[in-house]
Order: sequence, then C-alpha cells, then structure tokens
Amino acid sequence: MRLYHHTLRYGEHLPSSVLIDSGLHLLHAQGRGIQVDVPAGWTTLCWPPAGQLALATPGSEWQLDCRRMQLWSDGPLRMRSSGAQGWVAMIGSSHAWSAMSGRRRSDAAALLPWQGHPGREVAGLMCRLLRGANEAMSRPSGDPDALLTALVDALAERQQDLQMLLARCSGRSLARQQQTLLRLLRVRHAIECNTDLRLDLDQLASAAGYSPCHLIRVHRAVFGETPSEYATRLRERQAWDMVCGSRLLICEITEMLGFESQSAFCRAFKNAFGRTTSQVRGSHGGEATRPRVAA
Repeated sequence: MRLYHHTLRYGEHLPSSVLIDSGLHLLHAQGRGIQVDVPAGWTTLCWPPAGQLALATPGSEWQLDCRRMQLWSDGPLRMRSSGAQGWVAMIGSSHAWSAMSGRRRSDAAALLPWQGHPGREVAGLMCRLLRGANEAMSRPSGDPDALLTALVDALAERQQDLQMLLARCSGRSLARQQQTLLRLLRVRHAIECNTDLRLDLDQLASAAGYSPCHLIRVHRAVFGETPSEYATRLRERQAWDMVCGSRLLICEITEMLGFESQSAFCRAFKNAFGRTTSQVRGSHGGEATRPRVAA
C-alpha cells in the first residue's frame, strides 16, 4: 500500500481533488488557517496532540479537543486548524483502509466513526509513521506497511465495544447491521455536538433516515436508552464538569447549557446528583457521583 506524505504550513489548503484513492495519506499540519477537505466515502483519523482541531461536515461543526482522536467515515469532512499548534491525520478510501487490515477476513467489520483517547499504542504508531515519513529523521521507525497494518488492527481493537453493538442492530447481513449502527452513530454525534440545545426529534430522525418512533425504538434496542435520555446524560456530565472544574458563574453555565433559567438548571443539577451546585463546589466535588457516559 502506497503511503503519501503531506506537510502543511500556515494557511495552506489541501483540496479533496488532489487526494489519490490508491493509497493512504499521512498529513502533518503546523500553523493557523490550514484546511483539508476529505471526500465522502473516505475514512479519516485525526489527532491534535495539543490545542484543538475544528471539524465540520454538512450541517454540523465541532471541536476536537487536545489529546483526543477522531475516526470519521460518514460523509465529507473538513479539517481546519483552530490555532498554531500542530496536528496529524491519516486519510484514505475505505478500500485503502480495509487493505491494511492484518486480519484478512472477508467478514471483518469495517471501522466505525469514533472519538476517544488514542492510548499509547495507537499514538505511538502514528508517531512512528510520521517519523518514518520525514526523511530528515535518521532514527529507523520500522516498515511502513507493517506499521499501517498494526495501526488499523489497534484501532479495530479500540472499537470492540462499538463492534459488539452490531449484534443488536437489525439486518440480515453484516453490511445491513453496519448501516443501521452508522445511522445511529450519526444521531448520537449530532446530539454530542449540540449538548447546549434541545434537539428536535424529527431532525434527528431525518438524519438517520427513520421515522421518529422507529428511531426511538431502534436506539433503545441498541444502546439501552432513547436519544433524549442520552442527550440528558451528556448535559449532566457537562454540567458536572463545569460546576466542579471551572470558575464560571452558575448563571453563565445555565446559559451555555441552554437552560431556560438558573433555577431550572439548579433544580435539574440537584435531581441528577442529589446535591446543590453550592454544596458540590464547597466540597470540591466531594462524594457526588459523576455521570458515566460512553466516550
């Protein structure tokens, strides 16, 4: 498999038209204003070790936080530097990614959209690939094909929890089950990008290509909760982090999370955690239980 290396500096733009689908593309970007456009049907793995990376798809925008990775394979993607810090990405067609799997199984599940901490193995493989692509580095980094195969398989292992959900998805074939899970992940991503808003169920259902009732039923069957319940848990986690980990005023948190009033936010916070915001801040988190939300 051919590995193409691109080094991007301040203000440079890498359009999708220059990307070759016969291999994988390794990007190393450093500086503000860098923009990369990835075509639909391609898979992208991006990682800003420091700072943030702005990501956008038609109808959705979000920030990838420092030291988190995003694996995207649902529609076109635009990556743009939101600061002077550097970031790296690996992009390629679904065929190119599949060709690098060391498992070589015809029934192997494809990589799914995912965001989370990369872990030492995945981060280390990305660094070794980047080091090997830089001709100025004299330290050997290993065979590129072997490193790419190890990277794809390491990503597949980090997605085991997601892949296990395929068995709960409707469909007579693996491809049908993957399509169902991809639609549901699209809905959950829309919720994650808009935790400060009360999303319209009709809009979420339209994004998945389902009716509202069918979306609720399928989402509950796969994830054990409705889209509304998932959105509530995300807001609770964000509220906890803001109250415990920031110096924002409660009125500011109320506005940022989209609550209609400060009293409504405080009431919802106490119902979720059994303690008021003042009690939690006074004890620096104390014994309150932080909501558990899947990454």
